[in-house]
Amino acid sequence: MDDVLGLLDRLFASEADRWTKDASAWWDRFYSDRSKPVPFFVTKPDESLVSYLERGLLAPGRALDLGCGPGRNAIHLASLGFEVDAVDLSPAAVAWGEERAREAGADVRFHCGDAFTTERVAGPYDLVYDSGCLHHLPPHRRVSYLDLLDRVLAPGGHLALTCFAAGAMGSELPDEEFYRQGRLDGGLAYTPDALRWIFSDFTEIEVRRMEEQPSDAPVFGVPFLVAALFRRPAVPVRAT
Repeated sequence: MDDVLGLLDRLFASEADRWTKDASAWWDRFYSDRSKPVPFFVTKPDESLVSYLERGLLAPGRALDLGCGPGRNAIHLASLGFEVDAVDLSPAAVAWGEERAREAGADVRFHCGDAFTTERVAGPYDLVYDSGCLHHLPPHRRVSYLDLLDRVLAPGGHLALTCFAAGAMGSELPDEEFYRQGRLDGGLAYTPDALRWIFSDFTEIEVRRMEEQPSDAPVFGVPFLVAALFRRPAVPVRAT
């Protein structure tokens, strides 16, 4: 399986440094200028995450922030009593997140590395949170994503994610077309039904478009993302 995945990875050689295990240099360049007008450089947590917590859909426990960037969601979870591990490929992003956590007095364990292979990410976690990781993976790496969830997400635990919304941002090409052209066009867009198909072994709690937030709001929200919350079955389903 690893050989097949590696072969498919090499079809994206022109931009593979953006998402493979060697991507830290690309993302370090991305995070090097903190003054850039990048929407998610703000210190605010996602409005969808805050909504789940306020409605009691999530409760404090162990959490993994997957592709944490500067740590805005990890810090918010820690402030509410979660025991948080946050992982990102970029040393620059992790350093920025550590600075923010110190300023906020939040206890977050930041890890620099590939969440899909590092031994420093060890479950079980009650929550895996992904704000913008899935849509940067080529289609075949959904297998790696699901394998990670199988290894680290506790039975009955939750997966919450945001990703590019079809019709708003990201590429909507058929999966096979990405392999023909050898690039991801900046990221893959997902429909709610596509997310339901990928996570069909999970129970859907909510799938919706993220609610846009004004610049002075205490939470982050942009209309080009879809937000989804799923629960892993308490007893994992196994093929017989």
